[in-house]
Amino acid sequence: MRNIECQAMKILSHDELVAKIDTPLFHTLGQTADALGYECYVIGGFVRDLFLERPSNDVDVVVVGSGVEMGRRFAEAVGHRHVAVYANFGTAQVKWQGMEIEFVGARRESYQRDSRKPIVEDGTLEDDLNRRDFTINAMGLCLNESRFGELIDVFDGLYDLEDGIIRTPLDPDITFSDDPLRMLRCIRFATQLNFFIDDETFNALERNCERIKIISGERIATELNKIMASPVPSKGFVDLQRCGLLRLVLPEVAALEGRSTCNGQSHKDIFYHTLEVLDNVARRSDNLWLRWAALLHDVGKPACKAFSPQAGWTFYNHNIVGERMVPRIFRRLKLPVDERMKYVRKLVALHMRPIAIADDEVTDSAVRRLLFDAGNDIDDLMTLCESDITSRNELRKQRFTDNFHAVRQKLKDIEEKDRIRNFQPPVDGEEIMRTFSLTPCRAVGELKTAIKDAILDGIIPNEHDAAFAFMMQKAKEMKLI
Repeated sequence: MRNIECQAMKILSHDELVAKIDTPLFHTLGQTADALGYECYVIGGFVRDLFLERPSNDVDVVVVGSGVEMGRRFAEAVGHRHVAVYANFGTAQVKWQGMEIEFVGARRESYQRDSRKPIVEDGTLEDDLNRRDFTINAMGLCLNESRFGELIDVFDGLYDLEDGIIRTPLDPDITFSDDPLRMLRCIRFATQLNFFIDDETFNALERNCERIKIISGERIATELNKIMASPVPSKGFVDLQRCGLLRLVLPEVAALEGRSTCNGQSHKDIFYHTLEVLDNVARRSDNLWLRWAALLHDVGKPACKAFSPQAGWTFYNHNIVGERMVPRIFRRLKLPVDERMKYVRKLVALHMRPIAIADDEVTDSAVRRLLFDAGNDIDDLMTLCESDITSRNELRKQRFTDNFHAVRQKLKDIEEKDRIRNFQPPVDGEEIMRTFSLTPCRAVGELKTAIKDAILDGIIPNEHDAAFAFMMQKAKEMKLI
């Protein structure tokens, strides 16, 4: 049965296909190939996206001949001087009019067990199609003048596009064992396009998942980021968990699955709760790192899980444990260990604070401290926390939602009045040292902290004169004057 919710696709007639590629780029490619005596095809993702009516600026051109020579001759034809040549791979790339055009000669590939780098030999168009990862990426359009716009689809990729199916052209065990990265690409395409993975193909994912261990963290992270950036990222993480890949690439998230029961009390499955939060964030924001924060916000819970008859199931300090896990996960996956990692770490650490405030009376002091600690990331933190409301109890859910609205209004009011975001003390350490003839010491730090706390607790306004007067009073108590 056709997946009616998958990416919309239009079945194009031959004339419509020709019209889609009736541009100077594709005619010049065809004319260049004819002059060289090469068969020439645009192939892969560009053709797939034509049918899906998705924009694409990446054009893969396969010729039965030399891809490097084809690239050079095309560049000459369009008056373009720069050609990037990758002699070891027999490929060339030309960037022209906003398009990235990659040229390669048709080839066959074979693999060794311990590497995803293929042994490459010249081949036929059929050989080249055989090496493609999925049927929907194994279609080509001929660009030679005599066959311009002719569709090459030996693996029925068009039918799979229509039915919303991800399937390998050849034996999926061989496809995935040869290049294990294709397993993540399989799930990534299914997630991006909202397609189903063919049963035989999915079973091969399960059988070959251990092969992912030869893939670098950078390659894995690239695919995870693309899954994360999809409209409904949970679909990809469910498939990763089902086939066994998630325990190998993100074991900390895989460990969230499962319900525990004690004395008849169960807690919700944290894995599926996490995916619900992730999807909620994805509906609200395209920020990739906010989505990572959603995925990791409860990652510390398994280590903190405890049960007592009085409190039931508890996860005390799971936000702090999770905060400490973030850098380790980022380093292992070769994700950026910079301000983006610090941002994710901060949101994981703080994600309980707005919830605690919303669960009680919203006090000015609590909101000031939240605003001070979150700084410019306060809006994203609130988005994460609002997305974390997944209770099935509608009354409880509505109460939290209403309280979060109150917290947001308090944040706005206090920021306008007290300017706490990106807080800079109105009396700084230099002024303290000048006033009391001090060098850097503990007393200076104690005075700075006391001023900050007094402002955050609403004892004094965030103004210089009030802070200075408070400092003098505190200094007397400390016997500095």
